[in-house]
Amino acid sequence: MKDEVFGLFPVPVMRCPGVLPPPLVQALAEHFSRQAQQPNNSSEGLSHTRMLTPADSPLLVDAAALITPKIAEFGQLLFGEALAWAIKEMWVNVLDTGGRQAMHNHANSFASGVVYLTETDDSARTVFMKSPGGHDFSLKNDHAGVVTGPYNAEKWISPSPSPGDLVLFPSYLMHAVPPNAGGRRITMALNAIPTRLESWGYALSFNG
Repeated sequence: MKDEVFGLFPVPVMRCPGVLPPPLVQALAEHFSRQAQQPNNSSEGLSHTRMLTPADSPLLVDAAALITPKIAEFGQLLFGEALAWAIKEMWVNVLDTGGRQAMHNHANSFASGVVYLTETDDSARTVFMKSPGGHDFSLKNDHAGVVTGPYNAEKWISPSPSPGDLVLFPSYLMHAVPPNAGGRRITMALNAIPTRLESWGYALSFNG
């Protein structure tokens, strides 16, 4: 018999091309890039809007209506059931040439996402990483002859996105954006929660 290798407990990252139509993408980028006045703590070339909800703008209402069904599809992968989901918060990031986003994850949510509102230079594609201090071996095999694969890689670089594309991932997953060697990169990030989770007679409800 042939040997088998099983990929246990994979972490889902869902790419949804063209979720937002071009007119909405352009309107979001133009409107909210002007509001991205909050500087990032670790990069001078990165700024953000305040935390927003869909109720803050008709543009966000339209975006949420298109994004939320995709979150529900993704949530079924996470929790094994089709649940109702709500977008908890949204914010727009403006990354200028030379700017970067440090490694981080998103607290107080279950699913997170990035909607790309402009073209993205290859240098500034979102990078997903293994969490530091995980369950890996303390010693690494790391030299020029090592072949990197899904079982020994420490990071994964997402495919080149187009404006209107959405990427969804579990909120605990570490991610970053390397220094941007291209032009201005505008994205909209979001966090989402299911309205209810149940576990053997216990139920937990969330109000977004």
